[in-house]
Amino acid sequence: MKLKDILGVYPILEIIGCLEKDITGIEHNSKKIKKDNLFIAQKGFNHDGHKFIDDAIKMGASAIVVEDNIEPIEGITIVRVANALDSLAYFSGKFYNLPWKEMEFIGITGTNGKTSTSYILRDIFINNKNKVGLMGTIGAIIGDTHIPLLNTTPDSLEIERNLEKMREGKVDYSIMEVSSHALDLKRVRYMDFNIGIFTNLSSEHLDYHKTMKNYFKSKLKLFSKTNKFNIINIDDPYGEMITHKKSNIPFITYGIERPAHIRASNIEYFLHKTTFTLNIFEKKEDVELNLPGKFNLYNALAAISCSIIYGVDLGVIKSSLKNIKPIKGRFEFIKNSENLNIIIDFAHTPNGLEEVLKTLRSFTTGKLIVVFGAGGNRDKEKRPLMGEIVGKFSDLAIITTDNPRFEDPLHIIDDIAKGMKKGKFNYLEIPDRIDAIEYAIKVCEKEDVILIAGKGHEEFIEINGEKLPFNERKIISDIIKEL
Repeated sequence: MKLKDILGVYPILEIIGCLEKDITGIEHNSKKIKKDNLFIAQKGFNHDGHKFIDDAIKMGASAIVVEDNIEPIEGITIVRVANALDSLAYFSGKFYNLPWKEMEFIGITGTNGKTSTSYILRDIFINNKNKVGLMGTIGAIIGDTHIPLLNTTPDSLEIERNLEKMREGKVDYSIMEVSSHALDLKRVRYMDFNIGIFTNLSSEHLDYHKTMKNYFKSKLKLFSKTNKFNIINIDDPYGEMITHKKSNIPFITYGIERPAHIRASNIEYFLHKTTFTLNIFEKKEDVELNLPGKFNLYNALAAISCSIIYGVDLGVIKSSLKNIKPIKGRFEFIKNSENLNIIIDFAHTPNGLEEVLKTLRSFTTGKLIVVFGAGGNRDKEKRPLMGEIVGKFSDLAIITTDNPRFEDPLHIIDDIAKGMKKGKFNYLEIPDRIDAIEYAIKVCEKEDVILIAGKGHEEFIEINGEKLPFNERKIISDIIKEL
């Protein structure tokens, strides 16, 4: 594609050099540059792309996008913009010719439930004989291909690349988890969605957003980028606020506690499933969901709402929910030779932990043992809250290491313990996560339940910038074999 076509009508501050060049690709990582690529020198949290311009040119870049004033470079076209991060989103869309326009594009945002909602919805569409693509916390799935992703919502270039693969695979529906960071950092600024889904909002990412007001404002951006419907959890206070915002886009609501367009009633919760009456406007249907807990019921209602908008037959929806398989790292029961009740869950926020623990508390006849920690270099204010919530619902809490990143794990544990001490709860501090899991298994009896929270689907632990292998399923299996 010609460079001038990639630039389109984007506001350019300065151009030095030829715009008739054929560009073979776009990169913002100088190590990935190939011959005649366009290099975007963006300024990130940890690196400034301007420092790698020479490396990009040596690798074969024929044009570069910059924010800073730089000297002309022989044979290289220089394009100066006000914000390279923003330009990456625009130029990526132009280069891949807006692939999201050729499929139904569904965005899901909220603090908790995005992944589960996306997988439930994907399952319904697949059972409806549709081709589905998905991007989110567990990675991108295109057909039978799984592509790992670094972030819940990757950067705009990676999004467009995956959407292009979905277009090539003739996908009918693309479902994407849309994080607050993605919305705030312009990763989806030049994309439009057909449907927006709001799950809930609770304290998270305040290390970045600073206030809940800012966090909510970033989430709201999704619902001004839709053109068919917005689907809103009316039971969530922030969801109710969305319904009062002026908008040209119609919305439908789902919920349990309050009147909603799509609502669950007559609910019975079991250890491995949930049954309920589905109220769809004036219709009623008895439904069985092969997932436990109120939080999963909310996720299912969001997926049901979206399916109904697209005209999926109710029989297909009911069959999908009845036969859906557990989602990796989301209230996942771990089979083991001793038949111990061990569950892995991604819950890593105060609200997420509370919802999972409420569900477990209602079924646990023995002790409820919780192994958990908190991520380093993230939202320190939530740590004592997590400790207080776990202490309130558990019989024994074991505070351990999660992803400490560049923080001292003992400092993180101490922050969590402040919440434990507040309620004088029964807890232990075992910094080594393997030792913590082993201790929980050693003291576990047949009627007890162990929740290992925080990592979920992750198979690594991040320490000082390194991601080290850490597969909790294998660790559990090895410990039980040894014991």
